[in-house]
Amino acid sequence: MSDLRTIFHDILAGDAEKPYLVSAWQHLIGHEYGAEEFAAAYTEFVRRWDWQWVKINPRAVYYSEAWGGVYDRDDYNGFVIPRKVRAAIGRPEDVAGIERLDPAANEFLREAYDAAAIIRRNLPDRAVVQTIFSPLSVLLQLADLPLYPGDDYATPDLTIDDVILSRPDDAKRALANIAETLADYAAALVRPESEGGAGLDGIFYAVTGTVSEGYFDDARYREFSEPYDRIVIDAIRKANPDAAVLLHTCRADSHPEWFDRLGVDLVHWDQYLPGNPKADAALKAVPVAGANYTLFASDGDTARIRGEIDDTIALAAGRPFLLAPSCTVPTPASDEALRLLSEARA
Repeated sequence: MSDLRTIFHDILAGDAEKPYLVSAWQHLIGHEYGAEEFAAAYTEFVRRWDWQWVKINPRAVYYSEAWGGVYDRDDYNGFVIPRKVRAAIGRPEDVAGIERLDPAANEFLREAYDAAAIIRRNLPDRAVVQTIFSPLSVLLQLADLPLYPGDDYATPDLTIDDVILSRPDDAKRALANIAETLADYAAALVRPESEGGAGLDGIFYAVTGTVSEGYFDDARYREFSEPYDRIVIDAIRKANPDAAVLLHTCRADSHPEWFDRLGVDLVHWDQYLPGNPKADAALKAVPVAGANYTLFASDGDTARIRGEIDDTIALAAGRPFLLAPSCTVPTPASDEALRLLSEARA
């Protein structure tokens, strides 16, 4: 294992020669389809900015595509999600039809796996983690429901009540089938190459905005997310006890403290939004924190980025952490802002 990969894993253990490593991630629109094309573009993105650890950022809809959602790959309409042609869940009764998939046989999960394996081989000197949305986030996406409270990028014909709250038994069966699918997929990603896996260093496990701003309160999170999150996380642990579980919780009031009870290794949240603690929060998990992601837009505030990076490093007070924007940086992003982050390495 090379130096940066070693340091990444030492940070998880709270004992590293460097106090932090730096990274950022972005949607590479125009290069998101095809395992080889995406892997080549993403490798170039990492090398260009010399990110010290790698969070793969595949297209956001590949989970929905796996269960039958259809999108126009040539029409992103100025956003990072291609235009929906057909949702996987179009009627409330479709929830009962969500089955467990075989990731190795599914076109879309296999494509994402193959891309991750190529990136792993291309970047042997860095820790590499793949993004997987939580089963609850996936179920919402299958019905074209927003993953974040109040977002208007989706054009749903259904409501959360239609898909989940009015049919909890169907929803829980669907969530279990999604979770078992993602568990098999995650296990294959982190399983060592010597055992037939992709050999990734961990999973970036995104609960997205499902728990932010009261979208799913703690009681509903415990009912409709936590049991299924545990299925995926337990599968990662079983496949490779050394693999990292980095949990991402997004937006304001995102409750990073809830996820200590899952026993994840790292938690990533936006410390500068209302209702969220700062990077020095008393968590067992290692924090992943830095400047707000919106500041990295092409017209972003680089002075504020510098201030929030300095603030994050000061809050860590020498304790190991990972330095990164609070979410996916915009497409396009400011080269000056990305350079500023890249040069903030320890």
